[in-house]
Amino acid sequence: MRRRRRARLRAAELGRSRGGLTSKVHLAVERRCRPLAIILTPGQAADSPRFLPVLKKIKVRVPAGRPRTRPDAVAGDKAYSSRANRAHLRRRNIKAAIPEKADQAANRKRRSGGRPVSHDATLYKDRNTVERAINKFKEWRGLATRYDKTPDSYLAGLHLRGAMLWIRSLPATP
Repeated sequence: MRRRRRARLRAAELGRSRGGLTSKVHLAVERRCRPLAIILTPGQAADSPRFLPVLKKIKVRVPAGRPRTRPDAVAGDKAYSSRANRAHLRRRNIKAAIPEKADQAANRKRRSGGRPVSHDATLYKDRNTVERAINKFKEWRGLATRYDKTPDSYLAGLHLRGAMLWIRSLPATP
C-alpha cells in the first residue's frame, strides 16, 4: 500500500511534507508581471535544477519570424545561484542578476580566491515582479489554497490565470 502511494505521488509530481502534499511553482515573468513560462514541481525539490527548464520554455512572439527565446537579462533569487546556471547564461550572452550564496562565496574564496560573481543591483531590484505575479495568481482562492487534487488540474488553473493576466493587459479596442 505505501509503495503504491509513493509511486502515485512520484508520478503525480507531488511532494510530501509534514503539512501534507506540496508543490512548487517556478515562474518566468516579464517586467509587467505577465507570465512567460510556468513549471510545477514537488515541494521538496530544489530550485536550481529547474532554472534551465523554465528558461527553455520561454517563447515570446514577435511581429515577424520565429519566437524570441533568449531574454536580455535574468533576475533570480539566491536559490537559482549555481555555476552551471551562470555558465549557461554566459554562453547565451544573457545578463545575470542572481546574488551568490554565502556558502558558495566562501568555497570560491577558500579554493582559489577567485573573482566575485558580478551582480547588477539595479537589475536585481526588478526581481519583485515575480513576487507580484505570484500575488496576482493567488488572487484566485483555488490557486492560493491549492484545492486541486492533481498537479495537472492545478497547472491548468495556473495557465488559465496566466492567460487572463495577459488578456487584461491588452489595450482596449473600441
